[in-house]
Amino acid sequence: MSGIRALVALESGVNPEAVRAALPPDDIEVVEWLEGAAKRTGETTADLAIVACSANSGSAISMIERAAKLVSGKPVVVLQLEGAHSNGYMHQVFAAGADDIIVLPETPEHIRHALQKAIARKRGSIHADGAAPASLVCLLGPKGGTGKTVTACNLSVALAEKGQRVSLVDLDLQFGDVGLGLNLKPEQSIYALARAGGTLDAEKVDDYLIEHESGVRVLLAPFRPDQAGAIQPEFIVEVLALLRSVSDFVVVDTPAGFSRDVIAAVDSSTDICVIGTLDMFSLKDTKLGLETLTRMGYADDSIRVILNRSDSHVGIGKNDVAWILGREPDLLIPSDRDIPRSVTKGNPIVSAQPRSAAAKAFRALADLYVNAPTREAADAPSPAAPPRVRKTLLRKA
Repeated sequence: MSGIRALVALESGVNPEAVRAALPPDDIEVVEWLEGAAKRTGETTADLAIVACSANSGSAISMIERAAKLVSGKPVVVLQLEGAHSNGYMHQVFAAGADDIIVLPETPEHIRHALQKAIARKRGSIHADGAAPASLVCLLGPKGGTGKTVTACNLSVALAEKGQRVSLVDLDLQFGDVGLGLNLKPEQSIYALARAGGTLDAEKVDDYLIEHESGVRVLLAPFRPDQAGAIQPEFIVEVLALLRSVSDFVVVDTPAGFSRDVIAAVDSSTDICVIGTLDMFSLKDTKLGLETLTRMGYADDSIRVILNRSDSHVGIGKNDVAWILGREPDLLIPSDRDIPRSVTKGNPIVSAQPRSAAAKAFRALADLYVNAPTREAADAPSPAAPPRVRKTLLRKA
């Protein structure tokens, strides 16, 4: 990326020449200078805003807030010219709307790279080759025990077998089992990534992924339940956006229910896969889950319903399922006694028994996504739902 157009907001007393000298002259075009409390209205052509200030400045916080409004939807980067900032000040800076902070002196190359990353993250992360961001499939099971993790592992491996670059994220932050399902050594986790600090980018996230023999790259859940609290929804959204920039598919395994973390993943998704089983408890909860997604403004064509253990003899037929859910399941996954064995060995059924009916069904699920038209991530609710709906649900979760 080159030719970055910047709006530069200067704190009172900051010398514009010092800012100009710090910015890479061949890559940054300052389209507007905004000094002190100067007022400005209307749209700007800038790609981002740079707020140049000193450390621990109260006036800088208000300038960051103003700059974020002026370049709405675009990044705000703080350029700190002097002084050592405190941790409390850093929190204020990011809470005010800053996307990154650069402390001078710094090399022009570093500044250029930081600005490029800020723009890429805000745009939802575009592939390096210019392609659209990856599809993000969020697996939901309003009731526990429906086989979400088994489905997530098999879907991911099936997609990888089709030549797709796949990232699998375990968002069951307290009791995630993706690592067991794929027999992965627990070396890194999303908790370690969250605790690493500093600027988040795709290269940094890649350091915390564990590669499965199928080629699927996995971001494991925290190793202990008490570590889950360190993972905030905003962090999840940013990590998922970065993974979309380096993948063809991102598959997200979630816990039961609609917690804040689950809603963050759902809001980042292009596709939602609701997993149920052939029993009344699961079907009731699946119906409620579908109704919740409708209230959140998700279009039916972005939601698929999968029925695990669909050939169980429990007195419920396919017609009963359609009547209860109000729609036909998109795919039926049959029972297979080899699935528990494959889980025990950490070898997904699509690899362990590739000719089995269950393996073929999981590959059919992968085909549904590989052959589907590309959708943009749900950065905002669909026109059918007011923007406030999702935010209200998130606050109440």
